[in-house]
Amino acid sequence: MASVIVVGNEKGGAGKSTIAIHLSVALMHAGARVAVLDLDLRQQSLGHFFANRRAWLAANGAEAPMPVEHPLSADGKVLAKASEEEALARFQAAFEAVAGQADFVVIDTPGSDTAISRAAHTIADLIVTPMNDSFVDFDMLGVVDPVTLELTRHSLYSETVWESRKARATRDRKHIDWVVLRNRLAPTEARNRRRLDERVEALSRKVGFRVGPGLRDRVIYRELFPFGLTIADLSPAIRPVAMSLQHVAARQELRALMTALGFSGLDGSEQIAAE
Repeated sequence: MASVIVVGNEKGGAGKSTIAIHLSVALMHAGARVAVLDLDLRQQSLGHFFANRRAWLAANGAEAPMPVEHPLSADGKVLAKASEEEALARFQAAFEAVAGQADFVVIDTPGSDTAISRAAHTIADLIVTPMNDSFVDFDMLGVVDPVTLELTRHSLYSETVWESRKARATRDRKHIDWVVLRNRLAPTEARNRRRLDERVEALSRKVGFRVGPGLRDRVIYRELFPFGLTIADLSPAIRPVAMSLQHVAARQELRALMTALGFSGLDGSEQIAAE
C-alpha cells in the first residue's frame, strides 16, 4: 500500500493546498508515483491546480509528471451537502482506487472539521500541518494564557491528531508522524515570532510533533499556480515566467521542506525515499 501523507489544519488560509501542491510535484520529480485526493469539496484548489497543469502542458507541447487523480465526485459542492455516510463512502472508494497505483497518496483537507477529513487523518502515515507566523493560527494547536502567554493546554486540531494517532495505533499498530511547518514567515525577526517559537516548541514536546520550515510568501508560488506549475517544474523547456535569483532561493526552500519531512532525492538523481 502507498504511504499516506495528509496535509491538514482546521484553520483556513494556512497554506495547506500550497504545501500539498509542492509536495506532490517534488515527489513526482524525484521519481515517485503520486496520487492526490482533494477533500476540500467546495474550493478544490488542488484539483484546479492539476487541471491547469494538464491544460498548460497540452497547449505548450511540454511534458511534466502528472499524479493519479480520482475526484470524490463530479460536483464537489453537491457532495459537500450530502450526508456523512455518503461522503465517507465516496472517500473510501476513491482512496481504494488510487492506493494500489502509487507510492504516495497526498491528501489535501479543508480548513474545517469534516467526517472525511477525520477519516483521512486516521489512515495517515505522515500528517503535515502548515501554520502561519501568528498566534491566530497557533490557537488551533494550543491555548495560551491571555495574561502570561504561557501554554496552558492543547487545542482543537491537536485533539483531532491525538485521536487519529490512537485510532491508527489500535487498528494497525502504526505510529503517525506529525510535522508542523512554520509557513509564510516574515523576512525579519520580531518579538512576536520569538514568543510564538517558544510556545510551538513547548507544545511540540507536550503533544509530540516535529517542527519544520515551510514556504515563505513568495510571488513565484502564486505566479505559477495558473499554469499548474511549481518551482520544481522550471527548466529550459518549461519557463512561463522570467527566472531570477528569487527562484533559486525558492527552490532551495522547497528542498529544505522536503528534507524536514524526511524525503531524499528531490533533484531526481535518485528515487525518493522516506527516512
